Amino acid sequence: METESQQQLHIFFFPFMGPGHSIPIIEIAKQFASYSVKSTIITTPLNAPQFSKAIQRRKHLGFDHEIELLLLKFPSVEAGLPQECESYNLATSTLEMELTFFKAITLLEPQFEQVLDKHRPHCLVVDTMFPWATTAASKFGIPSLLFHGTGFFSLCASKSIIIHQPHLKLSSDSESVVIPDLPVEIKIKGSQIPSYLKLNLVNEFTKLFRSSKDAEDRSYGVIVNSFYELEPDYADHYRKMFGKKIWIIGPGSLYNKLLEIAVGLEASGQEFIWVVNKENKDKEEWLPEGFEQRMEGKGLIIRGWAPQVLILEHEAIGGFVTHCGWNSILEGVSAGVPMITWPVSAEQTFNEKLVTEILRTGVAVGADIWGTFADEIVKMEAGVKRVAIEKSVILIMVGDEAEVMRSRAKELGKMARMAVEEGGSSFKDLRALIAELRSLSSPLF
Repeated sequence: METESQQQLHIFFFPFMGPGHSIPIIEIAKQFASYSVKSTIITTPLNAPQFSKAIQRRKHLGFDHEIELLLLKFPSVEAGLPQECESYNLATSTLEMELTFFKAITLLEPQFEQVLDKHRPHCLVVDTMFPWATTAASKFGIPSLLFHGTGFFSLCASKSIIIHQPHLKLSSDSESVVIPDLPVEIKIKGSQIPSYLKLNLVNEFTKLFRSSKDAEDRSYGVIVNSFYELEPDYADHYRKMFGKKIWIIGPGSLYNKLLEIAVGLEASGQEFIWVVNKENKDKEEWLPEGFEQRMEGKGLIIRGWAPQVLILEHEAIGGFVTHCGWNSILEGVSAGVPMITWPVSAEQTFNEKLVTEILRTGVAVGADIWGTFADEIVKMEAGVKRVAIEKSVILIMVGDEAEVMRSRAKELGKMARMAVEEGGSSFKDLRALIAELRSLSSPLF
């Protein structure tokens, strides 16, 4: 424990304004706070409640370690967005709006610099989507740690595609190509490669993404929400490519076409919980007539938010349909359940490859077109038919192959829990990181 004469280590956390980035940062900040590290999360007014609720829940559980919020005014109107558009998930209705949002976040830089100058934290943990924040921190001599909202396989595959541009060898997007320079041969269709990795495309997001790669080189190091035992070959490969300090400190969650889907689930004959982002029960044309009545006692539909981690950890859960966001992949792995993979956007295609071809704990539903925003995602999902969903559900639920897959998934779940327990790989990395930051910050530590 620290004595009163010692200065408390103070860390700023600056997550991207989107649930997939904010949720793991909350969990990581909690872990730093549990080691008597003063943790401050920087966000905007309309994003603040999700952090406040998490902090309050922590206090109710008896934790009195310090986590604070510091708010920046989000420049929605200045950038040309609706006034209350402060989160990425509210800006995906059109490509133009999505790109405007990425422009807006760069306008936060002057405010952010003022905050750094005023508070002078000992370290900044910053989302990879804010490359300019690394530059700002360096002006004040503050070391920055880049936070990636994905795992090592995705990082390695993305870096390889940027460097080698293998898709240029393809005559059509329906053809496949090997992703170069990976420990295991992995093929990908041209249509599955994210457009932001293709050097011929230039827009607000691709400029931001490429700047983030430069910021990575200028940062003190990187923290990754994964655990070494999940993807050891790719953790080692990334260390070799990156050539800087890396700390692996996850899974953070352990520290604390719709009609086609319905018909496919019903035809599979398996019990299910289906979470849908629709809260209006009137005139639900996406549900077959009488579906809920027929599924009574067999399936449960939850409209709106659902406690995904708690659901996945229930002993009755036999599988998990996921869009392959990294948080969901980690939650599925941690719960020890096999997955049906349905990638939509971002790096989700790479996460699918990890689950289905490397870990072999999942089955792909057959979505092979990368999307960028809502309209393209709807078109992509329309291409996945009920037969594919039915087949995928049966594959992970029934037969010898399903049992083998389930056994592998359960073993990974055990490894995940061991990683964050005392003496585990992530536990050790987190302790080592905090010790190093204390040694960097002041001779008083």
